[in-house]
Amino acid sequence: MPATTTTRQRPPPRSSKDTARRDTLTPQRWIEAATEVLVDRGIDNVRVDVLATELSVTRGSFYWHFRDREDLLRQVLQSWRGSATEQLTARLQRTSGDPKAQLRDVLSLPFRGRAAVRAARIELALRAWARHDVIARQAVDEADASRIDFISHLIESIGFAQPEARQRAFLLYSYLIAESQLGPVGTVAERAARRRFVECLLQEPLTPAASQPT
Repeated sequence: MPATTTTRQRPPPRSSKDTARRDTLTPQRWIEAATEVLVDRGIDNVRVDVLATELSVTRGSFYWHFRDREDLLRQVLQSWRGSATEQLTARLQRTSGDPKAQLRDVLSLPFRGRAAVRAARIELALRAWARHDVIARQAVDEADASRIDFISHLIESIGFAQPEARQRAFLLYSYLIAESQLGPVGTVAERAARRRFVECLLQEPLTPAASQPT
């Protein structure tokens, strides 16, 4: 059964404790708590009772903000896509109008300290969830497609034709996923050298012989 398929239950009565906290415990706080549980314990543990315990409230507090568990899970996915794809892309575009500089920023993403480690842990948990849930799979697929499109446009701006730019974008995106999910392979200096090599490789035109299909 998909993880987001739930039976609608009647919300428990709201207590005075819930009423007191409804204005301070925002929907985003529930989403953050759900994301933490997802990362640490898996999707099956992202349940209203578990989250209420984590946040020190009764289950009734949950229903101030969400219809049911499925509503929460959808918002977890929306929040992730907003922060990890849409907002990130917008930030990268604001940093520079130079596509080569933006490409360099993209290549630096897996190396940005604790923020990069946390982002990688969330993505790993989401991809595990997406293996057996249609809605999560769709969200991950859409995020992947959006990111590859963004990288492809950067590579086109450097001077490559669209078909080749998409192929290079896929290779770059695969590299980013590998650096994020494999962990630190090699020393800091070796990882930096690998990143510079990938940057040069992706901007180097193919020789006529190399560009011919085999």
